[in-house]
Amino acid sequence: MSAVVHTPREVRRARYAVAAVFAVHGAVTGSFATRVPWIQDHAGVSAGQLGLALAFPALGASLAMPLAGGISHRFGARNALRGLLALWTLALILPSLAPNLLTLCLALFVYGATAGMSDVAMNALGVEVENRLDRSIMSGLHGMWSVGAVVGSAAGTLAAHLGSDARLHHALAAAVLTAVGFVACAWVLDLQPTEDEEPPPRFALPPRSALLIGAIGFCAVFAEGASLDWSAVYLRDQLETSAGLAAACTTGFTLTMAVARIAGDRVVDRYGAVRTVRASGVVALLGGLLIVFAGHPAVAMAGFALMGLGIAVVVPLCFAAAGRSGSNPSLAIAGVATITYTSGLIAPSAIGMLAQATSLVVSFMLVTLLTCGIADFAGVLRAGDRVKVTRPDAAVPERRP
Repeated sequence: MSAVVHTPREVRRARYAVAAVFAVHGAVTGSFATRVPWIQDHAGVSAGQLGLALAFPALGASLAMPLAGGISHRFGARNALRGLLALWTLALILPSLAPNLLTLCLALFVYGATAGMSDVAMNALGVEVENRLDRSIMSGLHGMWSVGAVVGSAAGTLAAHLGSDARLHHALAAAVLTAVGFVACAWVLDLQPTEDEEPPPRFALPPRSALLIGAIGFCAVFAEGASLDWSAVYLRDQLETSAGLAAACTTGFTLTMAVARIAGDRVVDRYGAVRTVRASGVVALLGGLLIVFAGHPAVAMAGFALMGLGIAVVVPLCFAAAGRSGSNPSLAIAGVATITYTSGLIAPSAIGMLAQATSLVVSFMLVTLLTCGIADFAGVLRAGDRVKVTRPDAAVPERRP
């Protein structure tokens, strides 16, 4: 893509613009998550029905993400991101309007589809900016997503505390986030397909390289989903802690991930993607062992903190590697995103079913085993280690050693 020459100033500005887009994307997720109880009551669905409905965002995302490359090719990367991000922010309104299970499932399907397509578009642009800067930024961008999610969830928590109607809350949030996203997208890189560039297929399976990279992302996201949803339960049920201490464990896990992602780019620049992910896998493995063999709440909390630290940069580096793994970055990124979304979907329920059949300790033995895959297969991320940029549109000079 792109025959447009971007100056160093434009590329630096695009970095902050893409970071703002990531934050907006995360804020939508945080805004929705905090009002799920209200949405459940409004739609009149049971816990089991809600669980069924909450599978539809991942289904919608998985089906729609391969379409993002074609949209970017047809409209250009900037216009595609602007439109897809607006669809995502406005889709926040839909679930709170659903009066029953059927409409809630349909609303969440659209919500997930727009989330997935905008996710692919913003990650593809993030990789392009990273290429031109010739230094790692993907970890920090995903850290900004976490910051946005925290801000969105904080606003949602306040709205819920005040007893506000989620329809009004989400309408206001959607309006603000759509406006912020629209402004931010004005400064991202304006990449256009070249005249001789073939349009991607409307729908295609991800390339083999994306499957290998996605396997590492699958392990990391499985550990993330398991820890996020079950860490508090683990401390309460296995170690008999108070509800407050159990909740603090989950908060510590999320904060560790956010901080590690924001700080992770410097580590990646110094040691490269492969060595960083191998070390991350070892840290996550150590965290898993502490969780499994914890005899005291403090040990388990340290284990979950190490788990968050170990998996924090893995998914951003998977996206970066996918963006450099072939001739169609959007398709590869979509493939990795589909695999990671699927992992996030099945992890919480898989942990629950295994815990019911055995115990939570056995469940986290599985999580610990999967972290071994992060370190063992880190070599497939070698595409994530940047090479010198030689394209004519990369106007940013190479960094001096």
